[in-house]
Amino acid sequence: MTMPHHDGSPLHVSNAAPALGDAVRVRLRVPEAFGPLAWVGTRSNPNREPRFAEASVIATVDGWQWWEAAVEVENPVHGYRWLLVGADGRQHWLNQLGLSGTETRDRDDFRLVAHEPAPAWAASSVMYQVFPDRFARSDAADARPAPDWAFPAEWSDPQRLDPPYRSGQFYGGDLDGVREKLDHLVSLGVDLLYLTPVFPARSNHRYDASTFDHVDDLLGGDEALVRLVEAAHARGIRVIGDLTSNHSGDAHEWFRAAQADPEASEREFYFFRDEAHGGGYESWLGVPSLPKFDWSSTELRRRFIEGPDSVVARYLGAPFGLDGWRIDVANMTGRLGAADLNAEVRQTIRRTMLDVNPDTILLGESTNDAASDFQGDAWHGAMTYTPFTRPLWSWLLEPGSPGGGGIGFALGRVPTFTGRDFHDTHLRFTAEFPWRTRLATMNALDTHDTPRFATHARPGAVPVALGLAVTLPGIPVVWAGDEFGLTGEDGEASRTPMPWGTEASPEVAPVLEAYRALLRLRREHPVLSTGGIRWLAVGDDALVFVRETADASVLVFAARAAAALEVDGVALPALGAAAMGGAGGSGAADAASTLFGDGRLEASAGLLCLTADGPGFTAWLLPGVASPGW
Repeated sequence: MTMPHHDGSPLHVSNAAPALGDAVRVRLRVPEAFGPLAWVGTRSNPNREPRFAEASVIATVDGWQWWEAAVEVENPVHGYRWLLVGADGRQHWLNQLGLSGTETRDRDDFRLVAHEPAPAWAASSVMYQVFPDRFARSDAADARPAPDWAFPAEWSDPQRLDPPYRSGQFYGGDLDGVREKLDHLVSLGVDLLYLTPVFPARSNHRYDASTFDHVDDLLGGDEALVRLVEAAHARGIRVIGDLTSNHSGDAHEWFRAAQADPEASEREFYFFRDEAHGGGYESWLGVPSLPKFDWSSTELRRRFIEGPDSVVARYLGAPFGLDGWRIDVANMTGRLGAADLNAEVRQTIRRTMLDVNPDTILLGESTNDAASDFQGDAWHGAMTYTPFTRPLWSWLLEPGSPGGGGIGFALGRVPTFTGRDFHDTHLRFTAEFPWRTRLATMNALDTHDTPRFATHARPGAVPVALGLAVTLPGIPVVWAGDEFGLTGEDGEASRTPMPWGTEASPEVAPVLEAYRALLRLRREHPVLSTGGIRWLAVGDDALVFVRETADASVLVFAARAAAALEVDGVALPALGAAAMGGAGGSGAADAASTLFGDGRLEASAGLLCLTADGPGFTAWLLPGVASPGW
């Protein structure tokens, strides 16, 4: 049965970026077949005290009643849910998890956020992640001597994954090499480039910075970053950098000053233990090369994150012009034992960014349940694995696959999910995000910290996975090399030098074309960026949902094996008439234009039938939702 629906999209919310005190109109769609209702309204919880607002029917269109209520935004994050009281007295609550016959939790409420929103371009972005040492090497790299910590390698040399080669093998990729390959990103449809750290360090990954004052000379220095950003901007590609707010490297000038002189101002930047507590210092997960920052230091804040002279500000302004930051280990930043300064740090970073350039994005890494930190006060979106990556792997990888690297599966094995498990897990973790946080959260098949998805994917699963990354709310992410079909058993093994020159090979060409076609789908259909989402059917081997705006809708059918699912024709009025027409049902296919894939859509006896003969991803373009105007 088709259920009542509400989400944070423009179909249902009049203002996604309200100020405190604004009255926002919110709308609920209820199918007429749901039954008569005696009362409908919202229940908010401002200042922790429940408040109800009655809704009224403003239109009935295509078998749906549209109810509208006004919600006053009384707190920076204002939660609300819908209450539907049937003529029989039965109560139904609707929140981000769906419809419930019992009272629901505040943490799963819909949310209106009065903090500054993400830049308008965030939700429509297609992201490409580059690990500079392994992406491309310009001619200038040949003239640079390898550093003393490195084990130089030719581009064609196999990776060494045993210590010390694991973090020390040095292929010499640089920023001019990235700049020379920007046309590849354009051909994919990428418009947001994410660079892992570019500061000097003593590893190939550079998460152990030795200074934040300049770009690593091995990458071409400051001038190379300026050239890259200018060339990217000229092609319509924005560029974000990567900052380690949780720690520096032990070779960092601040840490060395702190070690050399207990009276140095930098001493307060870190957690040094006295001899009674064993001496030494706190570090990330006990790794001594990554000493942890103590954010109670006002001087550390001044140098690093606060004000126009800080590291955060410097690289957003001229001449560099970065378009934002991804913050490494954002979940642990400012947290140690009883201390928790995370909110102060992230809010300070965002205030600095707003002062320098408000049209910038701030993304935070959080490997597990990120909801409490991602309510809109600073981070625009999350680099997290719980809503998308982990459940996706569990549904689409071969049973028993290893889950190595930083993706965080218990006991190192990927559990096997049904489609229902995927849906329920995805919904559980996205339900605690405000809608606009979901739109800026990264949908990554994999990253530089994980095995590559293709390594243990079920046959035919790669386009299914990428199709979901492209069509679910959030920013689709391509980890450089995925479009070449690269594999890797863990995060280190996934940092493979790019196999340039193989694009036309029979192994790579079809993978590359699938990436281009699916990313093009995202770029050409704005409904996939900001439209609402309704889940229509879920089975063990297949999922169906629709993204919706007033202008267009996209129906999505993702299958990991041969499957068939049925959808009530009332759910999609544009196709419902064909479904009600009984046998023959060609009208459903006629009303839907296939955008990608070879799944079938037929109508019969009031139902829409979606079928796949094997694993595949199919998307159809449908008319927009007939709705009352604002």
